[in-house]
Amino acid sequence: MSKPSAPRKVIEIKQVTDPDSKVYPRSISGPYTRWRWVCVWLTQIVFYGVCWLQWHGRQAVLFDIDNRKFYFFDLVLWPQDTIYLVLLMILGALALFLFTAIAGRLWCGYACPQTVYTEIFLWFEKMIEGERPQRIKLDAAPWSARKLAIKSAKHATWGLFSLWTGITFVGYFMPIRELMHDIVTLSLGAWSAFWMVFYAFATYGNAGFLRDQMCRQICPYARFQFVMLDPDTLIIAYDTVRGESRGTRSKGADPRALGLGDCVDCGICVQVCPTGIDIRNGLQNECIGCAACIDACDQVMDKMNYPRGLIRYSTENAVSMRYTPMEILRRAARPRVIIYTAILTLLTAATAWSLATRIPLKVNILKDRNVLSREADDGSIENIYRLQIMNTGDQKRTFRIKIGGIDGIRLEGDDQVTIAGGEIGTQTAVVKADAGATASGATAITFDVADVADSSVAVTERSKFWMP
Repeated sequence: MSKPSAPRKVIEIKQVTDPDSKVYPRSISGPYTRWRWVCVWLTQIVFYGVCWLQWHGRQAVLFDIDNRKFYFFDLVLWPQDTIYLVLLMILGALALFLFTAIAGRLWCGYACPQTVYTEIFLWFEKMIEGERPQRIKLDAAPWSARKLAIKSAKHATWGLFSLWTGITFVGYFMPIRELMHDIVTLSLGAWSAFWMVFYAFATYGNAGFLRDQMCRQICPYARFQFVMLDPDTLIIAYDTVRGESRGTRSKGADPRALGLGDCVDCGICVQVCPTGIDIRNGLQNECIGCAACIDACDQVMDKMNYPRGLIRYSTENAVSMRYTPMEILRRAARPRVIIYTAILTLLTAATAWSLATRIPLKVNILKDRNVLSREADDGSIENIYRLQIMNTGDQKRTFRIKIGGIDGIRLEGDDQVTIAGGEIGTQTAVVKADAGATASGATAITFDVADVADSSVAVTERSKFWMP
């Protein structure tokens, strides 16, 4: 009889935060805080700056909904290219699974828009209202002219920043320069105005008021993250063995002689947490992995002349089994991580190859169904077609049209068309064949459309030639 397998160990996630209490994060400095601000600057430089970049006389990155085109520098995508949007969503999901399996909510702590804008709004708040004690005191104080002035200045700053964020957001769906002109001349369209105000209001509400509530109660990622974590996932961990029992003591006292651990129970790790949790109570679903508590605790450890790392990035197994950093790294290469990495790498490579080898040309052939065929003055049989040629590249191209499939079949009139980058050219094609060149009825023919200057940019489409 085979021995039953042991149940799979999962990491325990606790919820101990009072959802009704307002959080007043304390300012902190340290390496992880600096990295978080690096991410804030990088993401916002990209978001607020890229929409102003020009590329070959147009906006470099633009989701042109009116003309149903997406410009990304030299790449021009059309509705027929929605497969790339699907692939992008799949890649994003796989990346989420991989990063969560390796490092928990690292995305939430450093690059999530909710975290980024909360950091920015908190910075405005600190500049105007003061540090944590001043903010708590101001909120508790009765309304006065001074309090009204301070609160008005803060909300006005938040509002202006949110409005500029909304303008920038709409600037990715409508050329930003046209948008600014419409705003200045008060000729903004209804839909542009709606989305600008909507996104500004969402930024103002999420970063100014909801803040930790978004991460604790609204964001679905906080709810299902536990199914992607395991005891070897990197998390913010409190070393219970080293830290307990907690208690205050003088700087020169021997904690072991007092029966205490290294935790001095100062509570600063709770004060700096943007979601207001106490990491010493164990991993909680509100923890976004921002590491503010690590910076705070390390500073206290330095003042007490204790080793750093009482709170640190680690894993559940590493804390309980005292793994070294190399052992943690080796255990990161576990089956689920390897599988996620392999799939993500292969799919990314396939998508990149598809985009790199993508032919910047699409052709639609529409047969004139009013008259399937007719006899021309010279006795030949002619069919009329309407060609839609899409130049999906970024440069102007001249295309040559050739007909094949029936002996002696030919194109009447001009066989070339010039189309600007990212535009659609329409060409009426009168195709003739000698009477009796093929059996009556429909016969398959081909339209070969190729760039005159670059033969590699070519597409062959099939249609039917009708012979009476």
